[in-house]
Amino acid sequence: MTAPVFLVDSLADVRAGGSLTLDGPEGRHAVSVRRLRVGEEVVLTDGQGTGAYGTVGAVEGKDRLTVAVSGIRTEAPPVPTLTVVQALPKGDRGELAVETMTETGVDAIVPWAAARCITQWKGERAAKSLAKWRATAREAGKQSRRLTFPQVADPLTTKQVAALLADADFAAVLHEEGSTPLATAELPAEGSIVLVVGPEGGVSPEELTAFAEAGAKPYRLGTTVLRTSTAGTAATALLLGRTGRWS
Repeated sequence: MTAPVFLVDSLADVRAGGSLTLDGPEGRHAVSVRRLRVGEEVVLTDGQGTGAYGTVGAVEGKDRLTVAVSGIRTEAPPVPTLTVVQALPKGDRGELAVETMTETGVDAIVPWAAARCITQWKGERAAKSLAKWRATAREAGKQSRRLTFPQVADPLTTKQVAALLADADFAAVLHEEGSTPLATAELPAEGSIVLVVGPEGGVSPEELTAFAEAGAKPYRLGTTVLRTSTAGTAATALLLGRTGRWS
């Protein structure tokens, strides 16, 4: 079984042969939940591509341990990058979408309040919902042993999403009436891919027009229609496989 991953604020001054203290909520989880003991392997990451690999050197109390660092690993930036613009699903399906896309390997997630979204983020609810998405991405990043966690952006309007699509090297909108399968789309070898996943009620004609004007074409995944909370994960897997990032 691969070593568990825990998040730290920074690894800037950590070197192989040195040590690092893990405390606070992460230390409590390591000691009291995972019940790590001296000699067990562990990985500490800043979530931005760097990981410190080592073993538990000492356990102090219920929420603190010391890690003897044996090596440092830094991941190269992903090429091409993959951003999914996710329309707001109902209930906790938003966290499900974030969790599974993170585990699959997406690089960034952008919440989008589409015209046909039943759920709307406003005021205090918006702040709480965004915090849940970001916490979900963080926990899923650790669970899937990632060193680079996906960024969960602030919610964007349709106009802002269109601007994001216009800057992408490949821009697409998942749509059941798309004439071209995403599996046959010509993808860039580098740069950025931005994919829009609409709500359960579908992307509105006005939104499709705005996205088309920004250079985003409609594509379909297959013969079935997926829910908004699962479509992004299926598309992420397809795109990461086709770009060679899973090779």
